[in-house]
Amino acid sequence: MNHAVVAAMAEAGETADSLAAQIGVDPKTAAKWASHGRTPQTRHRARVAAILGREVTELWPDVLKRREPAWFRPWADIEREAVSLRWFELAWIPGLLQTEAYARATLAGEKLTAEEVDQLVSARIQRQAVLRRDNAPMLIAVIDELVLRRTAYGDRELMREQCTHLAACAGLPTVSVHVVPATVGMYSGLGGPFILAEQDNGATVARVDGQAQAQIVEGAAEIATLSRRWERIRGEALSRSQSLDMLREAARSWT
Repeated sequence: MNHAVVAAMAEAGETADSLAAQIGVDPKTAAKWASHGRTPQTRHRARVAAILGREVTELWPDVLKRREPAWFRPWADIEREAVSLRWFELAWIPGLLQTEAYARATLAGEKLTAEEVDQLVSARIQRQAVLRRDNAPMLIAVIDELVLRRTAYGDRELMREQCTHLAACAGLPTVSVHVVPATVGMYSGLGGPFILAEQDNGATVARVDGQAQAQIVEGAAEIATLSRRWERIRGEALSRSQSLDMLREAARSWT
């Protein structure tokens, strides 16, 4: 438990239910804020601290230790609180399933210092802990087969390690990986990658990536469009067992 939060709630006469009512979240979400390593989303954090009469860093000192860049934190918070993630990637392995070496390769060629690369990679690997906690979200990842076949700057061992790791992740009880085979022609996924994150209050938030920036989408019409697109993409993918066979075959192909 986060004893600082528990004590502050007791002193302020607040409960998870009363906090939830004031902030506008589900009581289950508010209850998690008293757990070690769980913090309110960025847009809620300062208000919760004010209600409890504390500074944010008194309640959640790890906020200062977070490694992801400030622009990414709103999505990292959504991801951390999600009960399920539906993730489609057209060109990369999903970030939560990447090895450190693969994560570094995705940043090659960017105008970043070695320190900045280290920070971004560390943040990405740190996020993966969400898949191994007791209340891990259900992650359903769909990737295009070409992601498995595209070399990382000629480093075959890197790709072998990544495909092997991906197959191991696909064996986790809360992770399901599906591959859209290269034999599929044009399909809805060619429009680009996106993630649908379902929260414990039933709401769904999406992240849509672009070359210049990523966008968090919450509008009902946009979420409905992405949900329909997800169903069409998922319909083109192989089953979980067929996909796992392909992941293992891809790993062998890089040896």
